[in-house]
Amino acid sequence: MSARIFAIITVFLLVLSGQAYAERIKDLANVGGVRTNQLVGYGLVVGLNGSGDKTPFAEQSLLSMLNKFGIHVPSGVKTKSKNIAAVAVHAELPAFAKSGQKIDVTVSSLGNAKSLRGGTLLLTPLKGVDGNVYALSQGNLVVGGLDASGADGSRITINVPSVGRIPDGATVERTVNTGFDLGNTIRLNLKNADFTTATNLVKAINTKLGEGAASALDAETVEVLAPRQSNQRVAFLSLLENIDVTPGEEAAKIIVNSRTGTVVIGQHVTVSPAAVTHGGLTVKITETGQVSQPNPLSGGTTAFQPNSSVEVEQGGNGRMFKFPEGVSLNDIVQAVNKVGAAPGDLVAILEALKQAGALKAELMII
Repeated sequence: MSARIFAIITVFLLVLSGQAYAERIKDLANVGGVRTNQLVGYGLVVGLNGSGDKTPFAEQSLLSMLNKFGIHVPSGVKTKSKNIAAVAVHAELPAFAKSGQKIDVTVSSLGNAKSLRGGTLLLTPLKGVDGNVYALSQGNLVVGGLDASGADGSRITINVPSVGRIPDGATVERTVNTGFDLGNTIRLNLKNADFTTATNLVKAINTKLGEGAASALDAETVEVLAPRQSNQRVAFLSLLENIDVTPGEEAAKIIVNSRTGTVVIGQHVTVSPAAVTHGGLTVKITETGQVSQPNPLSGGTTAFQPNSSVEVEQGGNGRMFKFPEGVSLNDIVQAVNKVGAAPGDLVAILEALKQAGALKAELMII
């Protein structure tokens, strides 16, 4: 098989268009205010086997820590420690996290430490964007990477040894108010804003809970009347998030990976009559109509049935492929593939069709 023939993967949601698939509200939307929060802190990892930092700020951090413990190092004296590393510590604080609960943390080297393997993170406060401390972190690092070097300068590195994790390495000290129990409404924010999905969401909730229970504020937000008491609100949301909703169909879209030749074609992609020539490759799309006339006195109406065809020809070999009816982008893709064209040829054809207004879809080239 010629090397110019490239693999094409086509995904047609049109095959499923005749069937409506419902999804739960919990899969389509998030509850307003119920979200994670990012925490970050600066700390010191100790106990490294000579793979630590050789940076001034790591030295400064060590001296500052010793000073807090009542150990005063004379001015101008360098510790020259190779077993410490200055690190950034970050974590996600889940919604409704309570004081005393544990969360995972990630520790990343800030300096030129070769590896954090075997290190221990000393007590580090983790702050939110408002500057308040929400968690305290400390513990032994789990490092998946490896870094080793020999006396002759040879070196081997596996994965990233300068980043590690501490499972349950931080203790929550402060809770975040989500506003979940305030007011008499709850807002549902769609993960993908869509007017049709928002409308269907309102209809599904009103069918289940009664007319007027929900209303759409915009294409992303739906407001639902909810009980004021927290225990009733939890049970209410449990009922709400399991209601089935039929989401709106995605816009027509084509994604082309020009490096691998992969083509993903979504639903509702159509091609109008056109003719495109690219180098030695010619694509012709034509459309003819057939009129169906009812018998006299039958009571029927005249119907127009479109009949489309697509032709692809590559100069030099005289090969041509015809598709008598049902022209789609799939026909073009398959025809270009059959003549052994390169991925760039297909991309150029799609771009030309888009510029000519013949391609009725969003074209994304990655």
